[in-house]
Amino acid sequence: MAPEAQTVQIGESFIGAGVNAAHVNTVLGHRDGPVGTAWATALATPSAGHVPFVTVLRPSLPVKPLTLFVTKAAPANDRHGNLIWGAAQAGIAAGVADALANGTISVELADSHAIIAAVWVNPDADDDEAVYSNNRESARTALENGARQLPDTAAVIEARNTPSNPFFTPRG
Repeated sequence: MAPEAQTVQIGESFIGAGVNAAHVNTVLGHRDGPVGTAWATALATPSAGHVPFVTVLRPSLPVKPLTLFVTKAAPANDRHGNLIWGAAQAGIAAGVADALANGTISVELADSHAIIAAVWVNPDADDDEAVYSNNRESARTALENGARQLPDTAAVIEARNTPSNPFFTPRG
């Protein structure tokens, strides 16, 4: 389900387990709309430890739609930074390209739309291939969830009394 010209799609996905899991939030919209404004503003106003960058499939080959990688965790050390700029970036780029190839994002919108991807890479992550594959799947899934307007509102209401995540589950 490809987005209309001025539609903003917000997606979320958590893939994997443990320190190599990926949590990705995506915002997809037209470059001439609020997403384009947010994209350019974020790129032009980095903060300490959080320097957004254009996601590339390889040097000088940015993925389309142009995707801004925004890290949710400042690099804790050189290894963590290399996972962010290496395996996670490659995974996000491949996941966006997968969404383009499978029609989640139409080819007609590849040059008119932009994506912001907020990406969590755990500072304790230790497996480049797992970080790559989890981020690839999470980016593609987040974009699909945004296109399908997931989650369903009924599912949110149903889950309200049993929230949980990998870091906390309330005693019940």
